[in-house]
Amino acid sequence: MKNSEVNYEAVSALLHRHNVLSDAAEVHGILCGMLSGGMDPDNTQWQEALCDYINAGEPLPGEINEAVEAMLSQLLLQLRSEDFSMVMCLPDEEAPIEERGQAVIAWVQGFLLGFGVQKQELLSCSEDVKEALKDFSDIIQMDADMPETDESEQALYEVMEYVRISALLCYSELGSSDKPKGPSRTLH
Repeated sequence: MKNSEVNYEAVSALLHRHNVLSDAAEVHGILCGMLSGGMDPDNTQWQEALCDYINAGEPLPGEINEAVEAMLSQLLLQLRSEDFSMVMCLPDEEAPIEERGQAVIAWVQGFLLGFGVQKQELLSCSEDVKEALKDFSDIIQMDADMPETDESEQALYEVMEYVRISALLCYSELGSSDKPKGPSRTLH
């Protein structure tokens, strides 16, 4: 499934043009981690923390800020969706497996960073969330140097799906309880 609104290659190129060392996967992971750790997306303090990590504390150029805000908006819609439709911002399936593996590692590193910024205390987390975070720590140690084989493709797919589902679990348990407000449904 390809993310049609926020494109990994386009956002990564934009970040590179402005000398930001992070790629789109890491930024997406940071945002997802912050949201999953309970960040209130309406509180703009998240922007300062993101700038600290990806741009040496300097404000993001307008072009990047727009892309990040679009990424955040789309991510919020996906996380709040009842159909588990969150799509991680990663390279296209045609990209070399090493590039995709490195992007998954960067996404998970970003998630752990963003989650840690928001959720310092893990005592109140469920065992499932604690286990997922421990597994994420193991994933960032993963060797992205994978041969182009069907077995490697399958293994990477399974890791990506585990990460995606685990991120959704973290968000559903600890994310901001501010769900989109719409008309209430009354059955007569």
